[in-house]
Amino acid sequence: MKTREDVKIINQGLEDEMEVSGYRPCLWKLALVGVGAVCSGGLLLLLLYWLPEWGVKGTCTHTSLSDAHTLLLRTKDEFRQWFRVRVHRMLAPGRKPFEDLDVKPRGQPPNGDFGHQVCSVPDEQLPQEQQVWIQYFTHHNFRYYWNDAIQNFEFYQGLEDVKVSCAHIHSEHSRGLTKALQDYRRLFFGENEIAVRVPSLFKLLIKEVLNPFYIFQLFSVVLWSAEDYYYYATAIVFMSVISIATSLYTIRKQYVMLHDMVASHSVVRVSVCRGDKDTEQTMSTELVPGDVIAIPANGMVMPCDAVLFQGTCVVNESMLTGESVPVTKTSLPSSGDEAARRYNMEEHKRHTLFCGTHVIQTRFYTGELVKAVVIRTGFSTEKGQLVCSILHPKPTDFRLYRDAYLFLLCLVGVAGIGFVYTIVLSIMNKVSAKTIIIESLDIITITVPPALPAAMTAGIVYAQRRLKRVGIFCISPQRINMCGQLNLVCFDKTGTLTEDGLDLWGIHRAEHSSFVAPEPGPAEERLVKSAFVACMATCHSLTKIEGELSGDPLDLKMFAATCWVLEEPTEEETALHNPLMPTVVRPPRRAVTGDGQSQSQIQNTSCEMGIVRQFPFSSALQRMSVVVRRLGDKHMEVFLKGAPEVVAGLCKPNSVPQNFTETLESYTRQGFRVIALAHRQLESKLSWHKVQTLSRDLIETNMEFLGLIVMQNKIKQETAGVLTELRRANIRTLMVTGDNMLTAISVARDCGMVRPHENVIVVDAAPPGDSCPPCITWRYVENPAQTARDDQTAQILVEEEMYHFALNGRAFAVITEHFPQLIQKLALRATVFARMAPDQKTQLVEILQGIDYIVGMCGDGANDCGALKRAHSGISLSELEASVASPFTSSTSNISCVPNLIREGRAALITSFCVFKFMALYSIIQYISVILLYWILSNLGDFQFLFIDLVIILIIAFTMSLNPAWKDLVRQRPPSSLISGPLLCSVLTQILTCLAFQVLAFYLVQQQSWYETWTPQSDACNVSRPSSFSDRRNGTTSHDHKNIRNYENTSLFYVSSFQYLAVAIVFSKGKPFRQPSYKNWPFMLSCVGLYSFLLFIMLYPISAIDNFLEIVCVPHDWRVTLVIIIAANAILSFMLEILIVDIILWRLVFRGSQGANGPRESSSGDTPQVANDSWGALFLSRLFCQRNKPPKVLYRHLALELQEDADWPPKPSTVTYAAEAQPHISATL
Repeated sequence: MKTREDVKIINQGLEDEMEVSGYRPCLWKLALVGVGAVCSGGLLLLLLYWLPEWGVKGTCTHTSLSDAHTLLLRTKDEFRQWFRVRVHRMLAPGRKPFEDLDVKPRGQPPNGDFGHQVCSVPDEQLPQEQQVWIQYFTHHNFRYYWNDAIQNFEFYQGLEDVKVSCAHIHSEHSRGLTKALQDYRRLFFGENEIAVRVPSLFKLLIKEVLNPFYIFQLFSVVLWSAEDYYYYATAIVFMSVISIATSLYTIRKQYVMLHDMVASHSVVRVSVCRGDKDTEQTMSTELVPGDVIAIPANGMVMPCDAVLFQGTCVVNESMLTGESVPVTKTSLPSSGDEAARRYNMEEHKRHTLFCGTHVIQTRFYTGELVKAVVIRTGFSTEKGQLVCSILHPKPTDFRLYRDAYLFLLCLVGVAGIGFVYTIVLSIMNKVSAKTIIIESLDIITITVPPALPAAMTAGIVYAQRRLKRVGIFCISPQRINMCGQLNLVCFDKTGTLTEDGLDLWGIHRAEHSSFVAPEPGPAEERLVKSAFVACMATCHSLTKIEGELSGDPLDLKMFAATCWVLEEPTEEETALHNPLMPTVVRPPRRAVTGDGQSQSQIQNTSCEMGIVRQFPFSSALQRMSVVVRRLGDKHMEVFLKGAPEVVAGLCKPNSVPQNFTETLESYTRQGFRVIALAHRQLESKLSWHKVQTLSRDLIETNMEFLGLIVMQNKIKQETAGVLTELRRANIRTLMVTGDNMLTAISVARDCGMVRPHENVIVVDAAPPGDSCPPCITWRYVENPAQTARDDQTAQILVEEEMYHFALNGRAFAVITEHFPQLIQKLALRATVFARMAPDQKTQLVEILQGIDYIVGMCGDGANDCGALKRAHSGISLSELEASVASPFTSSTSNISCVPNLIREGRAALITSFCVFKFMALYSIIQYISVILLYWILSNLGDFQFLFIDLVIILIIAFTMSLNPAWKDLVRQRPPSSLISGPLLCSVLTQILTCLAFQVLAFYLVQQQSWYETWTPQSDACNVSRPSSFSDRRNGTTSHDHKNIRNYENTSLFYVSSFQYLAVAIVFSKGKPFRQPSYKNWPFMLSCVGLYSFLLFIMLYPISAIDNFLEIVCVPHDWRVTLVIIIAANAILSFMLEILIVDIILWRLVFRGSQGANGPRESSSGDTPQVANDSWGALFLSRLFCQRNKPPKVLYRHLALELQEDADWPPKPSTVTYAAEAQPHISATL
């Protein structure tokens, strides 16, 4: 028996963490499986193919991982997927890619083809004793190698595995690799290529055909052919071929598009450095971690992830960030505290060039190349992981699909009952064995409709087309249904809720430790020599590309406001200087004549500055800085800009104005974005080269505070209206931004996310200090809508649940680490998250999902990629390449796409329910007809099946999905489960209705005076009206061996045909999630046409049609009786659906299940009708045992708990300490 010790964990702590266990082939199990496969006609092999766990355990025995031939992998996420992989072996000079080999091969070791099982090294190249066998397996494009030390498989990511420091990269990895060492490492890392293999059509066809759905269809076709139902079997084959062809075309097209997107820059020629001076041209596919590549001056598309250790690059990273703004990458620090840190790609991304990004231009030293060390290659790169997530997406976890399988199992159970019934009945009537087998299996194909998956997909396909028409593109259509269940949407602020660009509102300079009066701009001549304007002109990452200034929009606005000029050195100018030629900024040369001209030029020359070194903006540090030298000065200066709180903390306390906090709050409360500036003069003894080696921490200290830049970030015109619409629909909205807290709160109030009368509680958390435990301070923000405020007024608002929490990234990190028991409570009422890093946004989405919210995320793609991928529904407002990580992309750069997507999601979800219910009823109605006809040893005819399945069912199923979405978002959300009270009652009442009326028709026809066992000579029509026409029609018919032509068959065919139409109309609901069915003209035309045709052939029979459908002639009075039965059936179906399901169950009994999601609404204005409904709801809820039922989702359960907690939220001006957080205790400040 397998123990837990036999199961190992790989990728521990990562998103793709998996359990792995080893197996080896077992001969007796293989023999048994072979016998079983022969006896089952290959069905056993299909079952083992569909269930990898059974396939491995049925043919292998458990063994240790080191001896395993086959591995069984199981993911540890909520999906618990199984994968079967084969263990391969290769021969290599060493066991690990970065170990030092004692014996080096004299020649080039073979590369080893990743497709081959064994990669060997010839004996003449390497001594036999140095060759070792290494076990490995490949899963989702990644290779895992056996490690004897840990007795487990491990994945080699790249140079980071060595855990090198930044200084170590400079000293040990800056010379590059020898050709022999490069070839050796390639054995482990493989070709540096993100290879998206486009599968052959044959391979795709086999994979598609082996789908359980198509296997069941094949079984059905074989069975129908055995019954001589050739026409129907041919029709199903034809539809299946079309379905398979369409599916293959779509899948192959997606593979080709992804292949073309990746292959455009997958293989390029690169310059690889061998030693200090030697370089050689090679293909990028040969690169391995540790190689040193030279970046050409005219730029390139990066074929790998590499860290820059010499020179500077300007890079367009839109492929990764979705933001087409050039970013300056500087060389990795080689000395100081930062150089001693271990290299981390996320922490040092401002020095890292990522695969797929475009290096626009380089800055370099004379005679030196811009060099970078390769860190990761192939699928291990950032781009490779992005492509891998597209190739191997996680399954969609949606309750609808799980319930659909349960419902199908119920149908299989019903089919089992019919199967037994048919066998028993046939044996009692002494039917032949062949007929018993065929008819009993036929019941299964009737009960489980083969067209169900295609019909359910139709609603999603139509929704996808409608979304495309409004500019929303989808790469994961199954998520459209999930959009219909969204109850919370997170929004980025800048570029999403507000405009992309910032306008300069004014500047607020500080002089002699106090603020001067605010000024409109820095362009005045008296400010030209001021340090404030010099900081605005130099502290940026702008560069000139083809003569045009390019860079961050904020930097562009600031620099444009100064009216200064930026000049970059040409290649010729750089060659004349030994050090790096700096970028120069200077005031504009004014056109002044005479003496004034020389004076102006002298002034401009004295203000000219060269940017010696740049520390790019870091979202983690929330600042950037530059080292500059003014022309003619002997000393250098440092200019710094960033978040005001951060900049003030780096300045000398005596240089920061005393009213700094009040001034900053006055701006941020009004929604302005505020940036602080500071500067510092360096010692004159510091040389140019010395500055290049100083660490950032040494330079950005003891600064002098210069003042504030006030930027205006306007809210987009559509924002407020969309947020109001979402709030009315009971969809919660959050803001997740990297901006200042008070600015974010102000924007939240302005756009309606926080309403004027609602209170905001700022949650400020501090990490543990020298002697202080971590603590949380609860601060109530002043509400501008109310002038006179005190703690008592704030507490009244809080008691009425009119409050929101707001916290920043620092507090979020402290609370998740030290107060884990509070994070879910805060997430329930938090609305503003400020200063959030990209990984914190992803973490927040996971926390919200952890309390059972269905989360949407809308962002511009800049720092939201992780959160967009993790959310149930991610909507990117950027159409750049990074948006492939997001399930949805909007061509409209505002949030109006969010309600559109939710409306279409709700419509698609309701359509899926309607179609599923209709297809279930279709199979049950046909099942009832066949079961009743089996009682008299009859059945439906081939052309009757054909007419029902093709003319009625397919047309109705595909046209009833065409209802567009309803124009408004309502508070009520569609159900997410098929196994819910209203839906089950709807299906069961319709099943019982159809059963009752079919049994009634079956019984009544046998009680008619003219009834007899039908023969070709029967002449029932003459009972009501004599006609030679009937004699001629019935007389020309040959004898019916299958007993298809009889009065019961004809009666049930008519009744059941109208039942299909009745339930289709009953289930095809419109408001409040879809447009009414009468606006769906294809559906209405289909229903009217089919109703008219069926009524016509029933009341006025036509010989050709009757012969085709194998219908017999019945008296006119009985036809009228059938019309009455059909009308009564339809009326009762409508009454039951509207009265019982829509009114009693949905509105009264299950309405309360919406639960607590947001503030409670006041009930003082309830009308008498509302009061009556409430009384009725109370009575019926008790009757159906719905009263006091605990909520199913965690966030509602938490809301009920917090309503009863008298200490929540904490009182104003209190502090909660980590040691006291478990029993919630707060101390008043």
